[in-house]
Amino acid sequence: MSTCTEEGAISHAESALAAARQAAALIPPLWPLASSVAVNPYLGHTDEPLAFAAARLRRAAGVRSTMSRDWYARHLHEGRISDDDLAAALDAVWTTANLPSVAQLKALMAIDAPAPRALPRVADLVADCSGIDWSGIVTERISHWAADYFDQGQALWAGTKQPHAYAAWRSVASLDLTPEIAGLKHFASDVARLPDVAADALTACSRQLGITAQAMPAYFHRLLVGMGGWSQMARYRQWQAELAGKHDNTLIELLAIALVWEVALHKQYASAIEMPWRRAQAFFGEPLQPTRDELLDAVFQEAFERGEQRRLAEAMAVEVAAQRPGQAALQVAFCIDVRSEVFRRALESVDPSIRTIGLAGFFGIGVAYRRHASDVVEPRLPVLLHPQWHARAGGHDAASVQRDRSVRIQRRATRAWGRFKLAAISSFAFVEATGPVYIAKLIRDALALRRASKAGDPAPQMDPQPALDDRIALAEGALRSMSLTGHFARLVVLAGHGAKVVNNPHASGLHCGACGGNSGEANARLMVQLLNDKAVRAGLVQRGIAIPADTVFAAGLHLTTTDTLTLFDLEQLPDTHADDVARAVRWFATAGALARAERVWRLPGAVRAADVFQRARNWAEVRPEWALAGCQSFIVAPRHRTATRDLGGRAFLHDYDWRNDEGFALLEVILTAPVVVASWISLQYYGSSVAPDLFGAGNKLLHNVTGGIGVVEGNGGLLRAGLPWQSVHDGERLVHQPLRMSVLVDAPREAISAILQRHPDLCRLFQHHWMHLFALDEHGRMAWRHEGERGWQTMPAQTVTPSRSEPALA
Repeated sequence: MSTCTEEGAISHAESALAAARQAAALIPPLWPLASSVAVNPYLGHTDEPLAFAAARLRRAAGVRSTMSRDWYARHLHEGRISDDDLAAALDAVWTTANLPSVAQLKALMAIDAPAPRALPRVADLVADCSGIDWSGIVTERISHWAADYFDQGQALWAGTKQPHAYAAWRSVASLDLTPEIAGLKHFASDVARLPDVAADALTACSRQLGITAQAMPAYFHRLLVGMGGWSQMARYRQWQAELAGKHDNTLIELLAIALVWEVALHKQYASAIEMPWRRAQAFFGEPLQPTRDELLDAVFQEAFERGEQRRLAEAMAVEVAAQRPGQAALQVAFCIDVRSEVFRRALESVDPSIRTIGLAGFFGIGVAYRRHASDVVEPRLPVLLHPQWHARAGGHDAASVQRDRSVRIQRRATRAWGRFKLAAISSFAFVEATGPVYIAKLIRDALALRRASKAGDPAPQMDPQPALDDRIALAEGALRSMSLTGHFARLVVLAGHGAKVVNNPHASGLHCGACGGNSGEANARLMVQLLNDKAVRAGLVQRGIAIPADTVFAAGLHLTTTDTLTLFDLEQLPDTHADDVARAVRWFATAGALARAERVWRLPGAVRAADVFQRARNWAEVRPEWALAGCQSFIVAPRHRTATRDLGGRAFLHDYDWRNDEGFALLEVILTAPVVVASWISLQYYGSSVAPDLFGAGNKLLHNVTGGIGVVEGNGGLLRAGLPWQSVHDGERLVHQPLRMSVLVDAPREAISAILQRHPDLCRLFQHHWMHLFALDEHGRMAWRHEGERGWQTMPAQTVTPSRSEPALA
């Protein structure tokens, strides 16, 4: 190691830590399986356009950020991309000289771009010259340690737990002879002599490798990306700590671990890789600049999106039938989730007196929730927020406590029995002795004959109970969020949503993203309690919301795997509404049948509506539903703008009437919270489709759960993040069209622009086209497109087409 002045050492240390933080900011978090939510894999790249993100990811991971050229060429041939789309996309994306013509673009679309290649790490260069797969060995050893370090109770024999990743790794690596057996001399002893602090090791290692300050950010990003989901799990820890106002350094410590491996390999093979390593360092230090091919691919992606937006504009130009006057017989509030669009449309078609409403499915009551007989606290709110309230299933009375204790004992016995079955000393004997007993169960599960389990949690309650003013504020916020401040029906249902599946590690990803990857019935039940509270209602009157005395709220759960809607706590409703409830239950059953009939044709192998139920119960089914595949748009508008339109289960629908939004405060909340969360969903599906090797979870058939936190393919290796391939592909073709989400807002453009000015991060998402922004006119048509610094641009006029659908009720 070369000597340097103290001032120079400090400067190098500061540069290394700054570069490490810069690289860490490019890594998206990965939520554990128990509460997995959609995450934007381009989270750290949204300050730059797609072509620049593509260049950065090409250098770090060797992946493309768009589809292959032949995919766009096929859509061009089918007429889904027009010459006008190409011309508009070229104008929006191209940033350099030598502007191609539309004809040249069409010709270039037939010539696929070269496959991208990641810049090499030391391990890659050493693998090439030695013939030993050092890249694979490093991945295997880091993954072997990380699976234990991040374990959340799955491992039968857990290693020694230490709070800091670097120290935990050193304690293992200093005793691990595997690298030396593979040919890396003195690795364990070199690890034992490392600095005790990760930051010092990072500084020393980067200096030994000769990495310049200019090359550090890209090189460190390359190393972090190379650790796959383990880096993302560390980023999750940092995310959670920052939400709580704390700090977590696990991701930087992982980077230090990767650097130690690089130094060890460089020390042994320095002479063999001297020239290629110098060239690699020079490439890492070059300013980021997209290639011409990356600009072209960004143009093709933009053109494809504009073609889809043109079809959406045509659908929005269909005239909506006039609304019937009179009070609604039933109002049902659903989550904005795209799967709700199908059920809402089906339900409204059952009877013209039904009105549905859309809002974020946690119903504005973000709680840290403890289920019945559980010590686990689940954040039931969007992951961008921190819970302000606490709640639990059941009460503190003697009966509730006894029931809680009984269930705890039963569940602990079940877990203990499960661990005994898995234990090395008993697994073979257990299978031999009890295998015949399980024949019936295996047959039931294989034939999807398993009975669906019933929800067993008692009614939730706030713990502690908020003050009256806080309860009134929560109720008011929920009602204003759904633009429901008058014209109440006798029965109003708040329907959370969730999914019932078996043998699916990613089951929580089918639940409500607004509820932190959990089902939404607890939030619905808590909010219903507030809205039925007489004291809360009296307080709402003082705030301008008068709920009629004969209006009753009920909580429900929409199961998206089966399109059923179940009501809860009906014993708490007055007898005067028994007929209203019975009628609503019949309507829900009819709507469910309609929704299943619509969805079944999209599910591979399904031929009749009953197959939907069987798929949800089948332990071998890799596609119980399509979840949010196909999501395309987010529409912020009154329901009458979208009612009777068939949006194909591809639209997030948030009710909003700007005429009732004083100061546009609610619009600001919608654009900065639900819209951003939906963009995470959209971009997760996008990334899992265009770059499945980096941003996808791989093949479900090869998955093994590790550490209780995530999945690996096969028996080890990198933790996989994102969506399984079966969630976006049906075996023959992509079922999700990789689109960046289009946001349609029914509000004055001046109000939307003012919100963007107050929120630069949101503005950049639209400016760099990670989302597209449109304003609707007085007819509900997509009339204006937001073009970043160029402001609002008028869109081509759409002819209003008469509607043939039945009218919806206001």
